[in-house]
Amino acid sequence: MSIRGLKKKQPKTFKVKVITMDAEMEFSCEMKWKGKDLFDLVCRTLGLRETWFFGLQYTIKGVRAWLKLEKKVLEQEIPKEDPIKFCFLAKFYPEKVEEELLQEITQHLFFLQVKKQILDEEIYCSPEVTVLLASYAVQAKYGDYDPNFHKPGFLAQDELLPQRVLKQYQMTVHMWEEKITAWYAEHRGIARDEAEMNYLKIAQDLAMYGVNYFPIEQNKNHTDLLLGVDAKGIHVYSINNRFSPNKSFEWSAIRNISYSEKELTIKPLDKKAEVFKFFSSQLKVNKLILQLCIGNHDLFMKRRRVDSIEIQQMKAQAKEEKARKKMEHQRLAREKQLREEAERAKEELERRLFQLEAEARQASEALLHSKETAELLAEKAQIAEEEAKLLAQNAAEAEQERQRLEVTALKTKEEKRLMEQKVREAELLAAKLVKESDLRTKETEYLKQDLSEAREAERRAKQRLLDVIRPSQTHIHRYPQPSPIGSGDLGVEKGCTRFDLKDIDLKRLSLEIERERLDYLEKSKHFEYRLKELKSEIHALKLEEKQKGPISHWNEVFGSLDLTLRKAPSWIKLCEAQGGQDENLQRPFPAYPLNTLSSWPRINNCHSMTGEKCSVSNNMGTGTRKSIVKVQQHDSDVIYI
Repeated sequence: MSIRGLKKKQPKTFKVKVITMDAEMEFSCEMKWKGKDLFDLVCRTLGLRETWFFGLQYTIKGVRAWLKLEKKVLEQEIPKEDPIKFCFLAKFYPEKVEEELLQEITQHLFFLQVKKQILDEEIYCSPEVTVLLASYAVQAKYGDYDPNFHKPGFLAQDELLPQRVLKQYQMTVHMWEEKITAWYAEHRGIARDEAEMNYLKIAQDLAMYGVNYFPIEQNKNHTDLLLGVDAKGIHVYSINNRFSPNKSFEWSAIRNISYSEKELTIKPLDKKAEVFKFFSSQLKVNKLILQLCIGNHDLFMKRRRVDSIEIQQMKAQAKEEKARKKMEHQRLAREKQLREEAERAKEELERRLFQLEAEARQASEALLHSKETAELLAEKAQIAEEEAKLLAQNAAEAEQERQRLEVTALKTKEEKRLMEQKVREAELLAAKLVKESDLRTKETEYLKQDLSEAREAERRAKQRLLDVIRPSQTHIHRYPQPSPIGSGDLGVEKGCTRFDLKDIDLKRLSLEIERERLDYLEKSKHFEYRLKELKSEIHALKLEEKQKGPISHWNEVFGSLDLTLRKAPSWIKLCEAQGGQDENLQRPFPAYPLNTLSSWPRINNCHSMTGEKCSVSNNMGTGTRKSIVKVQQHDSDVIYI
């Protein structure tokens, strides 16, 4: 067979596009296909067995029509398109959805169609019922509500409420979502097919559910009316009221329905009842009305007859399927519950594990910290032990210091007592010195008087000596004769015997003054040595008692004592003012009084027996006068003065 022959034998086809409520399908149909062939192909594709509720709808010149199953597709008045578009929709509605809709696909298609009619406001629904239906629609789409998954705003892309309801209330989308979510949370555990069935059961009670409306006119007054056809019968509505019909004809009460061009006649079963006639705008509308009436009437009569074997099998299968699905749903619910419990247990275990890990981490950190703390405490304990030892040592030293201070305090008290005694002795000694100073002043005055008398006697004696020596010197020069030493001494002694008694008293006085001066110097050195010792002891006590407070009392006492000791007697000041006078009077007299004022020492000789020199030097006033007496024995017995 040639290729040309094969091409001739291939049937001609045309493309058809079928749109369902949730899908779109394209088919290649043969030119000779009838409407039933295309319809059966779509039902097989969908897996639909309850075919009597559905049909293929198309729109031609603004009028909706249904594809006739007994005629060829291309012979009907369909739109000339490529592909030709048909909508697979529910053409007839059941009276009770729960009993008549057996297959899940049938329920789903009805659910989608009724939901679209409500959203498009072809079926009126109150706002409260709309929210409830929207919650079932959400349950059918999303399953059980999970607050962790279904966050606020998850319904923003879904169309759930009619625009009329949204405009009727001044509520935001978020507020509507909260209302729907509140109902949605209560539907937990409901499966998808069950949620869709609940949706349909609520929707079938609405007044406009399953009604196909057509505008009509009465014959006489041409009043505009609406003719409604549904599963229960034919209803006549006013143009402004689609909820409450003005007149109703149930299928059981209708004997015949016929049309003649634009006129449509409804004959009741009761022959006495009035025949209802009305006019439509087009002949096609009458044909569509008649077609819907015939189909709904057939279904009405079919529901009241015994089910066919096919329907019984389908119901049994549907019942078994529902039972199986119910059990499956229960099993899934249990598994889901167990899974949720397991997930909760897992989350709890993970949380507990995380908590235990955190506790372990904290415990390890605490252990590490405790180790560090233990080491630190050990170091602190060691330091504390060393400090305790040091404190014990310091305490022992403090105790020793306390004992030493107690001993020192006792010594200090004893030393204070001794010092007080020494101070009293020093005060007595100072008073004694002052008294002796006064006595020495008086004695000085007496001595000055005696000294002046002695000097006056010396002057007279010298004068007499000169008077005696001058003539004798002249005679000696004239007659020089050597003489023995004894005769020379005798001459001198004879010459000295001529001195006055006052000369001998003067020399004796000088010797006595010198001896007293030496005694005074010795005692003064001894007193100064004792005074220095006393001051050194006072200075040591001041250093020891510096922390205990100033010893101002002792400073005042010894200051006054020092001032008293530094205060020289008046006769000493007088002698110092006469600097250059007699050497015997240059130092103060001893610190003890003489026995008597008249007991002055006497000078036996002015020279020694060996012929030594005897000199007396005296300085008086501002001038200086020296009296030197030289007695020397020569071989010639000549005496030089």
